[in-house]
Amino acid sequence: MTASRVLVLNSGSSSVKYQLLDMADSSRLAVGLVERIGEETSRLTHEPLVGGGTDGTDGAGGKRERVGRIADHGEALRAVAEELAADGLGLDSPELAAVGHRVVHGGTKFTHPTLIDDAVLAEIRALIPLAPLHNPANVTGIEVARELRADLPQVAVFDTAFHSTMPEHVARYAIDAATADKYSIRRYGFHGTSHAYVARATAALLGKPEADVNVIVLHLGNGASASAVHGGVCVETSMGLTPLEGLVMGTRSGDIDPAVVFHLARVGGMSVDEIDSLLNKKSGLLGLCGDNDMREVQRRAQEGDAPARLALASYIHRLKKYIGAYSAVLGRVDAVAFTAGVGENSSSIREMALAGLEELGLALDLEANAARSPEPRLVSAEYARVAVAVVPTDEELEIASQTYALVTR
Repeated sequence: MTASRVLVLNSGSSSVKYQLLDMADSSRLAVGLVERIGEETSRLTHEPLVGGGTDGTDGAGGKRERVGRIADHGEALRAVAEELAADGLGLDSPELAAVGHRVVHGGTKFTHPTLIDDAVLAEIRALIPLAPLHNPANVTGIEVARELRADLPQVAVFDTAFHSTMPEHVARYAIDAATADKYSIRRYGFHGTSHAYVARATAALLGKPEADVNVIVLHLGNGASASAVHGGVCVETSMGLTPLEGLVMGTRSGDIDPAVVFHLARVGGMSVDEIDSLLNKKSGLLGLCGDNDMREVQRRAQEGDAPARLALASYIHRLKKYIGAYSAVLGRVDAVAFTAGVGENSSSIREMALAGLEELGLALDLEANAARSPEPRLVSAEYARVAVAVVPTDEELEIASQTYALVTR
């Protein structure tokens, strides 16, 4: 029996998302989430998607929940292992080929999926200053998974890796080079697994080899980023040293004059931590109108609410600006692809973002754009020079694919 299953783990500061996939046919066997780790109200939600449980019943669709304190990530992953085992999908299965871990920051060291050993884990730990909110939890998830299955290949797949192909003149900030090198200051980009998956899926949707397609990918969720992908290779992305740069987001400001930080410190008397919190957690849509849910912002804007209309206009303006800039960067654009929660589900955001960009070859088929579907699809007008695609992202499948390719090559 050839082992073809991959367990994908995405360990957050107080959560663990997981999926078990069979790479023989890219099917999902189970999905789940452990949230509020360390609290009395911890919750594990587990859903087997195929096969049967140990009681002989059909596992598919049988969502189960555990509620009650889960002390730490170790206890969380052991609980996940128990739920998988109850469906005959346990971590001791000979069909399990590897565990793939989402790791947010790989710095300049990790530009490809990487087998994890002690040295690699130490390097990931050393990158914590570049991603203090994410890499510590990623490290914890790796440590616990290695304890549970020390014999199993563990693979790190990095959010930053896809963007590591950016030319040096794009990745560099125009600051003193010695200072930048000393403190690893450069543009890294994030959401890389999503951008990689969507760029490739868009080429497939067009029926062309990935190497022949130039795509602007717009990953629009609570966090949002854009990328310019030339023949499958990222040449520019909107996020930088951190996920703060770029588009207007749910709670992040996106692009801002760096002198705002100095002004708030000198004139406002704010500390570095207070400014960090302001720009990352209290800005973007939330800062402009008090809501970070795009559905609520749009509802309020339609009712004439002035702050919501301002927030929506700022969001759309920044999107248009990046579409125009990346059209210039690529020279030739074959498609603009919308993905993630807002990008996939809001026809009106897509319509507003592309309105007035006919000179760039962009035009929507309004009926196709308004239709809902879980499948990748084209929503551009037949006469449009540039295709417009809606591509549901699948970061877990991308992580599993990269993991499986590494351990079976």
